[in-house]
Amino acid sequence: MGLFLLWFFFGVGLIIQVIYLLVIFGRTAFSKPSKATNNPSKEEAVTILVSAHNEFKNLKTLIPKLFEQDYPNYEVLIVNDRSTDRTKRLLEEMMAIYPKLRSVTIKYTPNHVTAKKFAMTLGIKVTKNDIILLTDADCRPNSNQWVRKITAPVRENNKTFALGYSGYEKEKGFLNSWIQYETLLTVLYYFSFGLWKAPFMGVGRNLCYRRSFFMEVKAFKDLWHIEGGDDDLFVNKYATGRNTAVVLDPESNTTSIPKKTVKEYLVQKKRHLHAGKYYRSEDKQKIGFFTLSHALFWLGGLGLMIYFGIDKSWEHFSIVFGIILLRSVIMVAVFSSSSKKIQGTKAPKNIWILDFLYLGYFWVLGTISHQAKDIQWK
Repeated sequence: MGLFLLWFFFGVGLIIQVIYLLVIFGRTAFSKPSKATNNPSKEEAVTILVSAHNEFKNLKTLIPKLFEQDYPNYEVLIVNDRSTDRTKRLLEEMMAIYPKLRSVTIKYTPNHVTAKKFAMTLGIKVTKNDIILLTDADCRPNSNQWVRKITAPVRENNKTFALGYSGYEKEKGFLNSWIQYETLLTVLYYFSFGLWKAPFMGVGRNLCYRRSFFMEVKAFKDLWHIEGGDDDLFVNKYATGRNTAVVLDPESNTTSIPKKTVKEYLVQKKRHLHAGKYYRSEDKQKIGFFTLSHALFWLGGLGLMIYFGIDKSWEHFSIVFGIILLRSVIMVAVFSSSSKKIQGTKAPKNIWILDFLYLGYFWVLGTISHQAKDIQWK
C-alpha cells in the first residue's frame, strides 16, 4: 500500500507539474514580446506615483532617473509618508530642478487604515492625470522607454490595468540567487495566467491603472484593514481577462534593490505571502495546484528512490531518477526561456537546486505568513 501511494503521489505530481511548466508557464516562455506604438495622438498624460517613508537615499537616485524617460507628457508625484529623515528638504531641492516633480506630505495615518494604502490614496486623489504608474523608491526603470512601454495597454488599448515586471539587482551569494529564482517564479505565475486571460495579481513596483477606475471602485474599499495588498489584492479584486494586459518587454521593467540579509528578506516575504490568504478561492488554487503538485512530485520521487535503493531494485530506481531528471530539464528550459523573454537575461544558476529547496520554503514560510498577526509596512 505504501509503495502504491508513493507511485500515486509521484505520478499525480508529475502530470500537474508538466501541465504547469509546458502549458501554463509555457504561455510566457513561448510568447512574443509586447508592442507599443509611437502614436502621438495616444500619448496621454501619465503620473508616476511613489510612496516613500524615510527614503532619502533612494529618492536622491530615483528622481533624476525618472526624468530621463523618453515620453513627452508625464509628472512625478512623491508622497512623503511621515518621513523623519531629509526627504522633505530633498524634495524641495529637486522640485526647483524638475518643474514636473510634485510632492504631498503625510504627517499621520488614521487608526482605521493602513499606512501604505492611505499614502497611495492621498497621492492618487491629488494627481493631475488619469493614468497612474506605480513604482517604489528603491526601484529603477530599466530603460528610458519604461513609461511608454508599461502604460501602452492602458493608453492605446483601453485597458484598466497593465501588469509589469520588477526584478532585483543581481549580486553574489546564495540569498541573491534565491531572490532571483523566487521572483522569476512569482512573475511566471501572474504573467502566465494574465496571458491566459485569467489575471490574479500584480506588483506595485511596476503597475499601471487608471485613476478614474480607482476612484470609481472607492479606492481600497474592503482592503483597508489588511497590511500590504495595495497592489496584488487590488488587482486580484478587480482585474479581468478583458480589462488587463501583461507587458512582456525588458524595456518595460524596473529593477529593485534586493534585501541583504536573510532576516530582512523573510520579513518582506512574510508580508507578501500574508496578503495571499485574501485572494479569491479560484486564484489561491492557481498557486496551490502548483505548490501541492511540486510537493507530491518531490516527496513521492524521493520516497521511491529511497525504497528502491534499500531494496536494491536499481532498474526501478533509475526509472524514477530519470523522470526526476527529465522534469528538471523541462523546468530549466522553461524558466530560462521565460527569463530571456521577461528580463532579457539568463535564469539563475543551479535553478534545479533552488527548485528543490522551494519545497521547504513555501510550506514553512507560507504557513507562518498565513497565521502572522504582526505584518507591517514601515
